[in-house]
Amino acid sequence: MLTTLIWLIHPATLGVFVKTSGTWINVATVLIGSGLGIVLKGNLPTRMQRIITQALGLLTLFLGVTMAGSLLKVKLGIFDGVIIGLIAIVIGGLLGEWWRIDARLRAIGDALKHRFQGGGSFTEGFVAASLLFCVGPMAMIGSLNNGLSGDNTLLSIKSAMDGLASIALSSSYGIGVAFSILPIVVYQGGLSIAASFLAQSLSEPATNPSVLLTSGVGGLIVMGLGLNLLEVAELSIAAFLPGLLLAPLLCAIIEWLA
Repeated sequence: MLTTLIWLIHPATLGVFVKTSGTWINVATVLIGSGLGIVLKGNLPTRMQRIITQALGLLTLFLGVTMAGSLLKVKLGIFDGVIIGLIAIVIGGLLGEWWRIDARLRAIGDALKHRFQGGGSFTEGFVAASLLFCVGPMAMIGSLNNGLSGDNTLLSIKSAMDGLASIALSSSYGIGVAFSILPIVVYQGGLSIAASFLAQSLSEPATNPSVLLTSGVGGLIVMGLGLNLLEVAELSIAAFLPGLLLAPLLCAIIEWLA
């Protein structure tokens, strides 16, 4: 009812809001978590933090499996989506290791932390939270999903994780953590809007092979993140990010050759 009313008032605004809804949910959870963290002042027991992380890890793993199922919906000539997804994530992982994406991201984070270490707890909290919330596959994949199809499920899960992390961070660093919403809006919102323009050029984004392949490969990466959260494995998740670009590229090449 409310959605219909908003649509009648301003349809264009509804379209932009839906495509970036996950970002606004993320902003809300970070603000709420930061407020709770300041109130709690670090009194949340470690064992309770571990249980929360494990619960989020299980849910993230389930979500990754669900997303990866998109590969089963793709068939391009003699190639199944699973095979194309496998090629994309293997070559993408090799490229990621060659380019040392994971190591470079860690180096950037360490450099920023070192650079702002003497700037007070406000700056340190802002930098630490911004890196944690924006550097990672869930932010990228979730924003693309939200922009392409309006599905904010992945960003909603990330929002829950970020909100809980905000409690722990803000109890140590203070209100600077709350200001990490600024890079969240710019990065995630920007990706979602860019993806929404891409979706407008596709006839059927929900069934387009390129979108399904990208979502499927993204699901495999999210599964890896879930395994990391559960401490079942220690995967270099960032190394597989090039696979997200290779999936639609492989799709275009196969369609062109067919």
